[in-house]
Amino acid sequence: MLILKFGGTSVGSAERIKNLAELTKGQESKIVVLSAMSGTTNALVDISRALYEKNTKKAEELIDSLENKYKKEINDLYKNEAILQKGKELIDFHFQYIRSFVKFPVFTSKEEKILLIQGELLSTAMFHYYLNETGEKSVLLPALDFMKTNEDNEPDLPYIEERIKEELHKYPDATFFITQGYICRNAQGDIDNLQRGGSDYTACILGAVIDAREIQIWTDIDGMHNNDPRFVDKTHPIDELSFDEAAELAYFGAKILHPTCILPAQKRGIPVALKNTMQPEAKGTLIGNIKTPDGIRAVAAKDGIYTVTVRSGRMLLAYGFLKTIFDIFEKYKTSIDVITTSEVAVSLTIDNPDNLDAIVAELEEIANVEVAKNQTIIAIVGNIAKNEAGYGAKILNAFKNIPLHMISYGGSEHNISVVIDSKHKKEALQSLNSGLFGY
Repeated sequence: MLILKFGGTSVGSAERIKNLAELTKGQESKIVVLSAMSGTTNALVDISRALYEKNTKKAEELIDSLENKYKKEINDLYKNEAILQKGKELIDFHFQYIRSFVKFPVFTSKEEKILLIQGELLSTAMFHYYLNETGEKSVLLPALDFMKTNEDNEPDLPYIEERIKEELHKYPDATFFITQGYICRNAQGDIDNLQRGGSDYTACILGAVIDAREIQIWTDIDGMHNNDPRFVDKTHPIDELSFDEAAELAYFGAKILHPTCILPAQKRGIPVALKNTMQPEAKGTLIGNIKTPDGIRAVAAKDGIYTVTVRSGRMLLAYGFLKTIFDIFEKYKTSIDVITTSEVAVSLTIDNPDNLDAIVAELEEIANVEVAKNQTIIAIVGNIAKNEAGYGAKILNAFKNIPLHMISYGGSEHNISVVIDSKHKKEALQSLNSGLFGY
């Protein structure tokens, strides 16, 4: 069985939904995981914000605007009068439900989570109805019946595996299933969402628990590129990546994939293919237990970084000093991306400044602390063997005109990380593209 995930752009209009139906035709059994129609989740977030602010007029205007968009797409999507009527009833039902929140005396995060799942419920039903109109048999599986997180807000894999298999066994002759990405129930049974990785995470979880032949993530980009095409003119998609390489690139800024979402697939050894809905014939990128060639494969950049430098003469030979530092970050549940050390200083980076002031206050009790914001981590990823010479020279030469704040290598043979001021990001990526890839 295949798992095919399609993002909001792929279901962004009636025309795209029709194209999606053509793209997913075939005899092999599949589960299609869909995001909300592009723009819907952002609109629902705006509606939620208006409801939090008790601005009912604005909320109603936003709801009207979103509903009109869906009414137009419904009319463009269906030709069969009976199916069109079902589509209209679907829109009426969901938007009457959305409007009911305007009358709530108190709007909380619980109501917001219920509101935010409406996009996925709409897109999957619309696609299911269109397949029915074209004569393609499909089964709509509500994700809330089997997707669940545990007390740690992590996917409850044993529960998901048991429930999805139960659902699939109800339809022994079916080969085409549709479900919602992103949405789930939490440990208390309340409606929630997977947050990290969204629909990609749903697809990889399902692929892992049913032992899928392949998980396909369809977006509007033809795979993971060797550099960021938003800042660099000449880039190319990478044919194959190991799980470790893909995780490094995703974590350090490759926007096509969330870093945590492929973990379930990696644990079960299920290959993940990144494909382009707009160019389905393109090869894309295959991620798996693959032995890729030695050398540098790609570059990624992660913005919004803060560097924290802790200096203390007492550090020299001081047993437990590093543990004291790490304990402070653990206390405030703040993860560290990159770290470098010397005899008298520790420099590290974080991407979540929510508790930075409190962290700095505690660190200043034991050392001098300096914080720099507007930093970027540039990650150079590949099979960078420690016993091979030349990689460092190529990388550092590309940065010859750019001040370097930190360099980290050794924790992984798949990544050399460099921290620079964000104002030099574009120049750095272009220079690396030229120095490492010859463009």
